[in-house]
Amino acid sequence: MVISDVHGRRDRVEQALAQQTDCATVLFLGDGLREVEDVADNHPERSFVMVPGNCDFSALLPATRLEIWGGKRVMMTHGHRYHAKHGLTTLYLAAQERQADILLFGHTHQPLQLYEDGLYILNPGSLGYEGTYGLLEITSAGIMTNVVRLT
Repeated sequence: MVISDVHGRRDRVEQALAQQTDCATVLFLGDGLREVEDVADNHPERSFVMVPGNCDFSALLPATRLEIWGGKRVMMTHGHRYHAKHGLTTLYLAAQERQADILLFGHTHQPLQLYEDGLYILNPGSLGYEGTYGLLEITSAGIMTNVVRLT
């Protein structure tokens, strides 16, 4: 599960987790770090991987992460440092530089799914405001991204 831009709505994080009981890993892309850390403490059965957003104040977490899952390189960032609200160019170039297969970002509050020149791009939108989150599945058959709305 990929979530971003919680902005104080801890209840929506819990709701998304309840909707996706089979998701073992939660990737958080910033803005609502305190709420997500609180939820993570209550769900030791799930792994949480996080980056801070522009509304989070954490010197302990890296602003950008590159993780490897299922043999794929996944770049995680909030997006503000890459000017996400002004287009994808800087994000795309940063992902290329890191040889990422998948780019995950938030910040814009607008869900987005793209496949561009071998790069899967997913912005789950804002869980806090719009009630959307993303799903990312990496299998031997390929990569699947999806944006889901809370029900």
